[in-house]
Amino acid sequence: MTQGVNVAGLYVHDQDEALAFYVGKLGFLVHTDVRNGNYRWLTVQHRDQPSFQLGLFVPGAPLHDAATAQTLHEMVAKGAMPANVLVVDDCRAAYERLSKCGVEFTQEPVDRYGTVDAGFRDPSGNGWKMIEAASKPQKGKSS
Repeated sequence: MTQGVNVAGLYVHDQDEALAFYVGKLGFLVHTDVRNGNYRWLTVQHRDQPSFQLGLFVPGAPLHDAATAQTLHEMVAKGAMPANVLVVDDCRAAYERLSKCGVEFTQEPVDRYGTVDAGFRDPSGNGWKMIEAASKPQKGKSS
């Protein structure tokens, strides 16, 4: 039996604003955008990873009562949710490109653990680490 993760979700305070950020600034593609009454199922995907979707969901009915939704909104806004990781080929170049697009970084690129990483948050407060893909050692060459 084959199994795998197809969608991972983020809580956002405004789906239209999140869509503009993930598609307009980070370059993701819209995968699904459908409504059922007040509920909106909105997912995006990275152009190089078509089998995986990132859900952009607003806390609330039908999954949460009003008090729980408010708590979730507050936690996301404080940056209290687990960080997400975006892998890039060149962290410094991606930092420059995304900065020009208006992405607000919380950490400039830093050399760390044999690679380069930077940090940013989306408009709702979700934290992201942007990490440069580690280069693979060439076969037959010693380090």
